[in-house]
Amino acid sequence: MRSLTTAATGMLAQQMNVEVISHNLANMNTTGYKRQRAEFQDLLYQSVERMGANSSDAGTIVPTGVQVGLGVQAASVYRITEQGNLNQTGNPYDLAISGQGFFRIQLPSGEDAYTRAGNFAISPDGQIVTTDGYTVAPGIAIPQGARDVAINQQGQVQAILDGDPAPQIVGQIELVTFFNQAGMEAIGDNLYLESAASGSPTAGTPGSTGFGIIRQGFVETSNVNAVAEITNLIQAQRAYEMNARVITASDEMLAASSNLR
Repeated sequence: MRSLTTAATGMLAQQMNVEVISHNLANMNTTGYKRQRAEFQDLLYQSVERMGANSSDAGTIVPTGVQVGLGVQAASVYRITEQGNLNQTGNPYDLAISGQGFFRIQLPSGEDAYTRAGNFAISPDGQIVTTDGYTVAPGIAIPQGARDVAINQQGQVQAILDGDPAPQIVGQIELVTFFNQAGMEAIGDNLYLESAASGSPTAGTPGSTGFGIIRQGFVETSNVNAVAEITNLIQAQRAYEMNARVITASDEMLAASSNLR
């Protein structure tokens, strides 16, 4: 019976749906996390009677035919890149992007990665780095003995030194945008890589056309909506149960047919 394998594909699809939802809920408090959504499409169809075929030698045509679907399959796991809320921390090295853009991060391999998580810190040599110690491009060093650090909305990093009342500009934070942000490759640790689907990165100054602004002392929270995720979880669970019932019903029908005398 086709219904056995069809319902099995439905159970597998809802299992993936629950896995995606659980990943979203697990990252509710992850800085800069973007929630994901599982998307599905129907499988191939078996044509028992093809539509448009001649049903007689008089030229009459079958209007609809008979096609039986074989179930469902995963099409993609889409990343929703809408802005998360900004949470004030008071840490001068915490930076949030209000609008479009990513911070560019220099990995130890020399490759560039990108992130929305701006919970940065200072390395022993004064570099602004991520929580894993990766340098925030283009590499900004805070002078030793700086009393305060100010980063304006356009990404200029200014240090106030002892004996100098005027702030000294020590660097410029740049942002990077992609034509298809959802096509970036996630590698964990709040980092993304460029891919063939994302397109090439475009660098620019915060506040310029197409780029967001920098907010010092803030971090961007996860954009996961707990109520929506729980609702989706309930729907996925019910869909899984209904597919399981289809398998049970199919099994009972097979048992009834095998007991015929």
